[in-house]
Amino acid sequence: MWISIGIVALIVVVIFFFEYRLRKPDQLILFESNGKIILRKSRFYPRHFSLALPKTTYATQMNIEASAKGNLDIKVKLAITVAAALDHIHELIRVGGWNNYAVAKAEKELETTIHGIVKEYTERYEIEELSSSKIYEYLLQKVNITIQKLGLDLISLTVQSFEALDAKIADAMRQQESARITEQTEKLNQQARIHATKAKLKADEEIALLQNNLELKKYDLKRTEMEKESSLAQKRIEDELRRKRMRLELDKEELNMLKSSPELLMLTPQAARLAEASQSLKNAKTIVNLSPNDLSRGSELIGMFQQFLQSTVTTSKAKIEKEQ
Repeated sequence: MWISIGIVALIVVVIFFFEYRLRKPDQLILFESNGKIILRKSRFYPRHFSLALPKTTYATQMNIEASAKGNLDIKVKLAITVAAALDHIHELIRVGGWNNYAVAKAEKELETTIHGIVKEYTERYEIEELSSSKIYEYLLQKVNITIQKLGLDLISLTVQSFEALDAKIADAMRQQESARITEQTEKLNQQARIHATKAKLKADEEIALLQNNLELKKYDLKRTEMEKESSLAQKRIEDELRRKRMRLELDKEELNMLKSSPELLMLTPQAARLAEASQSLKNAKTIVNLSPNDLSRGSELIGMFQQFLQSTVTTSKAKIEKEQ
């Protein structure tokens, strides 16, 4: 019995090592159950009842020869990278079959589809109207719709080059592109000059406006200063006029006092100088200087002084005659 058990255990171990395999991290393990394809997630899987598909990406380059309108031959160089789509395993198995090369076969089908899309697109347009960017946009739109039916995920798609097979046409296209770039560069340079000129004019306007504002402020300050100076000058003139009026009033009062009392003329500085001169020299002529302030008294003071002297002389003569 123990021998039978040992034999059975040995058979199980042999079958296990012969049939089961360890799933690698870069593998998708598929199995079929009730007509559905299911993804196996266990670490070990039976190799005869499962399909191991690689999860690695497939990259390829394509050189597509097509024709533009007018039967002008062109060549489009593409680079494409795909991988198996987990959400579209049924489509992948239907296109690639139940084998390890299903992804590669689906990728070949995608290449054939891309050839047809590129040729169908380029035949619509003149060669001058075609460009790498336009081909890329149209191709990406079509491939995104088709690739799901093939059970693939599009990792990257690049249009590497687009050129005419005829050397003369290719050279003419290069010259045309060069002229276009030169023209565009010249336009950009002119626009830059225009923007720079506009910026300079705007800066000049702002500077002129600031200078004008500065001049206006200076003018306002100067006007304010002139108004203050004018006010001070007006005040000084008013003060001077007030002092002159007060002096005139004083002179009038003195004249009125001298008119009412002529004997007070002897108390004036002029009379004092005259008397002092007459005492020192009997026949001397005394020159009485009048200061500028005394000139304002005018002829009235001189007349009154003459009348006083005349009356004094007359009185003296009368006394002398009476004594004789």
